[in-house]
Amino acid sequence: MTARETDTLLTVNDLKVHFPRKASWGRKPEVVKAVDGVSFQVRRGTTLAVVGESGSGKTTTALSVMRLAPITGGHVQLGDTDLGTLEGEALRRARSRMQIIFQDPFSSLNPRERAGSAVRAPLELMKIGTPAQREARVAELFEAVGLRPEQQQLFPHQFSGGQRQRINIARALATNPELVVCDEPVSALDIAIRAQILNLLARLQRELGLTYLFISHDMAVVEHLCDDIAVMYLGQIVERAPRRSFFARPLHPYSVALMSAVPTVAGGRRRAANRIKLTGDPPSPIDPPPGCRFAGRCPVAEPACRAELPPLREVAPDHWVRCRRVDIFEGQPRPPLRLQPV
Repeated sequence: MTARETDTLLTVNDLKVHFPRKASWGRKPEVVKAVDGVSFQVRRGTTLAVVGESGSGKTTTALSVMRLAPITGGHVQLGDTDLGTLEGEALRRARSRMQIIFQDPFSSLNPRERAGSAVRAPLELMKIGTPAQREARVAELFEAVGLRPEQQQLFPHQFSGGQRQRINIARALATNPELVVCDEPVSALDIAIRAQILNLLARLQRELGLTYLFISHDMAVVEHLCDDIAVMYLGQIVERAPRRSFFARPLHPYSVALMSAVPTVAGGRRRAANRIKLTGDPPSPIDPPPGCRFAGRCPVAEPACRAELPPLREVAPDHWVRCRRVDIFEGQPRPPLRLQPV
């Protein structure tokens, strides 16, 4: 095994999450292919961002990693543990190694439970430490996320949105997890608060050696936090690369379209003339097309793109793309669609 492989904490291989739908009168049963053959690895102490628009399957991927959504096929492995085979008490014990921060900081807290009790709950459920040790751990976590000790006695409605998300972060860290899944953790917050929470997550990662699986639709957010990035479209990864390589030169036409909407350094969004505007809607995950799933909306698609699904191929070191139109010119991958200079 290579050093990179031995340093891997999370391995997802050919993950499928399919949801059967009840057959309506006179129709055959249908299956929603929410995640359809996703593979990636996350190295210890790093952040993999999974991005894509609504309906791409990124949140379902995160929930299946946490065993909160059923795994139809494939494997999810945390270290040496195959999470897909765990049930009952074995799964409960494994949950101390992986925790999740949900999108909505208010609905993920019990409005009748005090903040200190919410953070202490995982320790009590998993029977970690004595009562005195649990109290000390809660106090330590409140300090780590920037909350005052006396705020343990307050209820969720007495906190701001950013403070509530700090409570959720403290709760997620209570069991000293190796992996933290961040499911759109700042999308429900005001812009001014987002930077504070992102900086908090970055600091905690440095201090505690955390590994993040970060789910987002906001390319500007993940650029400042992730080490690697995976772009999903209709249940599949269409591009996967290290952060610098991806943001310097996105290769898949869908990735380029996402990047064209990222705010520029000068402020505002890219000029309207430089925006890549996609037309039409994504295909149905019930009956995906046989070829490239983005072909129907792709500005540079060819007839062959619609005929056969392209493989996810490595076109540069650790840079993978699912597009037959990406070619190699003088040893470098060349995207079929480019971002125009601003």
